[in-house]
Amino acid sequence: MKNLFSTIFILFITIINAQNKTAYQSGEHFLFNVSYGFINAGKATLELSESRLNDKKVFFAKGYGYTTGMAKMFFKVEDHYHSYFDKNSGEPYQSVRDIHEGGYEKKQHTYFDNIKNTAVLKDLQKKTEHVFNVPNQVQDVVSAFYYLRNHPGIDTIKEGQTLVINMFFDDELINFKLKFSHREVLKTKVGKVATMVFKPYVLKGRVFKESESLTMWVSDDLNKIPLRIKADLLVGSIKADLESYKGLKHPLALR
Repeated sequence: MKNLFSTIFILFITIINAQNKTAYQSGEHFLFNVSYGFINAGKATLELSESRLNDKKVFFAKGYGYTTGMAKMFFKVEDHYHSYFDKNSGEPYQSVRDIHEGGYEKKQHTYFDNIKNTAVLKDLQKKTEHVFNVPNQVQDVVSAFYYLRNHPGIDTIKEGQTLVINMFFDDELINFKLKFSHREVLKTKVGKVATMVFKPYVLKGRVFKESESLTMWVSDDLNKIPLRIKADLLVGSIKADLESYKGLKHPLALR
């Protein structure tokens, strides 16, 4: 189970897409219920606000995932992911990863220089600092969520085609790929919603059964909000469902 909740949460908050640059606004908030089989295992939240960083107005996104109930008794998880990113370009300036998963902990701050194309990773536990070269438009795991919601390729994407972005996570540059599968109407706790279904590519082996073991549903409207993610694991499956939302820039298109 080590890193499992973190892996699902990261993928959940990073693999969503939309069709223009008006997909979100300050004040947006999502609450998700995470279940392992028939067991309610935890909750996850994601919220967006405006902030200032080095005297510059930016968006501040805050993700939080945690176990609840019986799951908390057996395997306590409390993960925090933060990102400060540009209000126009979506480029990240700073990200925070502060995770506690059972006996596993990690606290990292990453500082992006989008002119020099570098990422400075500071590990607060190990007291180390490393500089990495990164490409243009690289994203952290939280800013990627918002960047992809504005991806222009969504307007013309066809079944079987993929979207690709560069994402810096931990100390690794990831060439992240997301395949569009099909459209369908999904029954959710917030109503019936027309969705786009995606298959993000994941690493087969330690956690996932296959490279396409993840399935994601996002609203097929101007918001492109996450509604569900289901992961087939080597042992069982895990699912996250949108439980509530507020602060959307556009009304959710219910059926």
